[in-house]
Amino acid sequence: MSSESTLDDEDTFKILIATDIHLGFLEKDAIRGSDTFNTLDEIMKCAKTNQVDFILLGGDLFHENKPSRRCLHSCITMLRKYCMGDTPVTFNLLSDQTVNFNTTQFPWVNYQDENLNISIPVFSIHGNHDDPTGAEGLCAIDLLSASGLVNHFGHSHSVERIEISPVLMQKGNTKLAIYGLGSIPDERLHRMFVNNQVTMLRPKEDQDEWFNLFAIHQNRSKHGPTNYIPEQFLDDFIDLVVWGHEHECLITPTRNEQQLFYVTQPGSSVATSLSPGEAAKKHVGLLRVKGRRMNLEKIPLKTVRQFFIEDVVLEDHQDLFTPDTPQVTKKVENFCYAKVTQMIEEAERERLGCPLTPEKPLIRLRVDYSGGFDTFNTARFSQKFVECVANPKDIIHFVRRREKKEDIKDEVNVDYSKVIRNTAVEGLRVEDLVKKYFEAAEKTVQLSLLTENGMGKAIQEYVDKDEKDAIEELITYQLEKTQRHLQARAVTTEKDIDTEIQRLRDSKKDTTEEENEIKEAMDRAKAHRLERGDDSGDLDISDDLADIAMDSDEALLPPPTRGRGRGGRGRGSRGRGRGAAASESKPASRGRSQKSSTATQSRSIMQAFQAPSQRPSRTGAAISYRADDLNIDDSDEDIPARKTTRPPPKAASSSSSFTKSSSQSQSSSVKGIAFDDSDDSDEDNPFKGPSRR
Repeated sequence: MSSESTLDDEDTFKILIATDIHLGFLEKDAIRGSDTFNTLDEIMKCAKTNQVDFILLGGDLFHENKPSRRCLHSCITMLRKYCMGDTPVTFNLLSDQTVNFNTTQFPWVNYQDENLNISIPVFSIHGNHDDPTGAEGLCAIDLLSASGLVNHFGHSHSVERIEISPVLMQKGNTKLAIYGLGSIPDERLHRMFVNNQVTMLRPKEDQDEWFNLFAIHQNRSKHGPTNYIPEQFLDDFIDLVVWGHEHECLITPTRNEQQLFYVTQPGSSVATSLSPGEAAKKHVGLLRVKGRRMNLEKIPLKTVRQFFIEDVVLEDHQDLFTPDTPQVTKKVENFCYAKVTQMIEEAERERLGCPLTPEKPLIRLRVDYSGGFDTFNTARFSQKFVECVANPKDIIHFVRRREKKEDIKDEVNVDYSKVIRNTAVEGLRVEDLVKKYFEAAEKTVQLSLLTENGMGKAIQEYVDKDEKDAIEELITYQLEKTQRHLQARAVTTEKDIDTEIQRLRDSKKDTTEEENEIKEAMDRAKAHRLERGDDSGDLDISDDLADIAMDSDEALLPPPTRGRGRGGRGRGSRGRGRGAAASESKPASRGRSQKSSTATQSRSIMQAFQAPSQRPSRTGAAISYRADDLNIDDSDEDIPARKTTRPPPKAASSSSSFTKSSSQSQSSSVKGIAFDDSDDSDEDNPFKGPSRR
C-alpha cells in the first residue's frame, strides 16, 4: 500500500509505452489471424488496469498502409472500450496545439473536446507501414485522429527543413516535453541531420525543469552508410528516447555515453518475420516520470505467440553424417525432425500456466547446408507438423554461406542473378535491388536521364502501394524537364545533348531538388489516377469506409500489387458520377493504352528533344507541400492553446515560448535519471539513483 502511494502521487506521470503493434498482420491466416487484435486488447487492458495518464505509441499501429474494414473496426472498438470513460485526466497541455496536432481540422487534444469523454488519451506518431500517402498526405492514424480517438503528432510536411515542436504537459510540479518525429526515409533524414536541417524547439522558460522525451521511428541499426539514424545525431538535452521501427525488444533503457541520454526500444508486439530479433520476449513499458527522474517497468505480454528459432550447420556434425554418407539426405531430414520436435516440447513447457498464450508456437530451423550437402523436400517435411505449429509451411529455411562475388568487368554482360541472388540475408528491399542493379550498369550509361534514387522510389510506389503510373510518370516528368532545360541552353548537337544531360543529372543527384522532383512526379501520378476515376489503387482509406459494396473481407485479394476488386466489383456500378463529358473523353480502361505507353518508353532522348511529346502536361495537377509556419509566442502571458472558434475546454492550458535547438547542439542540461532494471519493482521509491547535477 505504501508502495503504491509512493509510486503514483499527484506529481508522477504514468505512461504506457508501446511500438510496432502491426494491427492486421496476417489477419486472413486461419491460425494467426487474431494474434495482433488479441495483443492490442491486452495492451489497452494493461493501460486501464494500471490507471495510466496516457498511452504513447511509437509508430506502425497498423501493418498495412490501407487497413481492412475488420482491422479499422477492431481498432476503433478497442479504443472506444478502453479509452473513453468518466475518469478525469489529471495533466494539462501547455503548448500550442494547433502546431502539435496539425493533421486534422480539430487541432486540439481529444480529452479537452467537450463532445468527447476521454479517460485515457492516446498519443501516436506514424510509422513506415502506416505512413501518410496520397495527394492529401493522409494516413490511417489520421482517421482515428479525426474521430477523436487518437492524438496524431510528429508529422512533418516539409522535405527541406524539419522543426519539431514538443507537446508540453504538466502534472503537479512535473513538466514533460514530448517530441515526436514520424517515419521519414532514412537516407533523406540522415542527410538532413548532416546538413543541420533538423531543429528541435525548446521552451524558453525553465529549460532545466523539463523532462524531455523523444519518440522516433527509424532504423537504429546500421543497414548501410546512410540507411539509419545514429544516436549521436540526436540533441543532448533529451532525457529519454523511445525508439520505434526496430522489432527486437530491448526495452531496458541503455545509456548513450556520448550524448548522455537513455534509449528504450520496446520492439514489436507481434513477430512479423521469422528472424532472431523477433524471438526475444515481447514487452511493453510502464514509464513513471517525476521531476527530472524516471522509472521504467517492463510488463511482459502474455497473448504473444511463442517463437523459437535455431541455427544448424550440417558441417559441424561430422560425427553423424558427411556429404559422402549413404542416404545422407534422409539422415539430415531425421536430424532436423528431432530438432523441431525438441523446440516444440520446449514451447509446451513454457506455455504451462499461461492460458492466454496461443497453443501453436512459431518454429524456424535455419539449416546451413554448405559443404556439399543437398536439401530435402520441405513440403513433405512440413506435413508432419501441421497440427503442432502455427507456420508449417516455412519451418525449414535452407541457407548457404555467402560466396565471394566475381569481379564485374564487363558491365554490358552482367549476370544480375549473381548480383542479387538469394542469400541468408532476409528483408532486402526493392530500393536496394534497384541500387545494386544500376551500380553495375552505371558505366554503360544505361541510366543517363534518371537517378537510381528516383527510379527506386517509383518502383517502391508501384510495388508497395499499387501506384501503377509512378514509373511512367517519373520518366515523363524528367523527360519534359530535361527538354525544357536543353531548349533554354540552346543545345542542338547530339554530343552536346548527352553531355548536358549527364551534367544536369549529376548536379541534382542526392540533393533536395531531386527529392522535390521525385515527390512532384509521384503526386502527378496520383492526381492523374484521380482525374481518370481509377480509385482502385487509391491509398485514401476513407474511400474504403465510404464504399458500401456488399463484398466480404475474404473476397479481397491479399497481394497489394494486384490492386483491389478488378473483376467482381465493377467500377461502373459504384456510381462515381464523373459526368458525361468525362465519360466520353476517357473511356473506362485499366490505364493508358498499350500503344501510347510503348511509344513513350521507346523514344530516345534525341528523338524526344526533336519532336516533343504531344501528350498534354499535367503540371496543374501537381501538389506542392511546405511546412506550416510555427508561430512562436515570446510573451509571458498565458494564452489558451486552441482556435478562437473552439468552446472553452475542460482544463485550462497555456502556450509556452520556444527557443530553437538545432541537431548536434552541445547544451549543458541538468539531468537526473534513474530506472528499475528488474522485472519486479518492489521498492517503495523507484525515483532514486545518482543525479548528474
